[in-house]
Amino acid sequence: MSTRSPIDSVVATTRGDDGTTGLLYGGARIGKDDPRTEAYGTIDEAIAALGLARANLGVKKRTGTLGPSIGGLAPLILRIQRELFVVGAELATTPDAWDRLEDGRTRVSEAMVRGIEADLVALEANLEMPREFVVPGETVTSAALELARTILRRAERRAVALSRDGLVPGPHLIPYLNRLADLVWVLARAAERAESRTATPARRPGSGTRRESST
Repeated sequence: MSTRSPIDSVVATTRGDDGTTGLLYGGARIGKDDPRTEAYGTIDEAIAALGLARANLGVKKRTGTLGPSIGGLAPLILRIQRELFVVGAELATTPDAWDRLEDGRTRVSEAMVRGIEADLVALEANLEMPREFVVPGETVTSAALELARTILRRAERRAVALSRDGLVPGPHLIPYLNRLADLVWVLARAAERAESRTATPARRPGSGTRRESST
């Protein structure tokens, strides 16, 4: 047992020094390597990666280099970041407290899924989509969005595994993550177009595989 004295810090509680962490509504603490911790921790990563994209848009706005066609992306990204806190809350709730979850606040709602779908359709209507896989890195904003997309796919995989074990309380969380990853891919393409850039195809001319559909 550790004999270290508690430190005078608002952030560092020291309760996690034994490798455990608490869930949203209390209950038994779980390991920091628990699948639930992995899932909502991955959501936290996605929020941070989206923050990189939003921060870069903020730099462009302050320096007067933010094109009009990309001006609406920052508010959309912020909305997504806030919605992902809802996802994280749902994943971080013990089954004993599932009856305390609220749609749109601590549990993903059908309206949230429909909102992502509406954004996706609206953006696609104004973009010519690549017909194959692309290599991220044309712009800083699009690269950050692609990073967020890959993290969201990992979060989706973690959530699917939890769902198999009966540890996802609502029916909308996994569809939400699936649609959101698609939307963020499209946002990356919109960011490229706004800077007059075109996504680099993953295959060299005359070789490779076409991107038929997303998952």
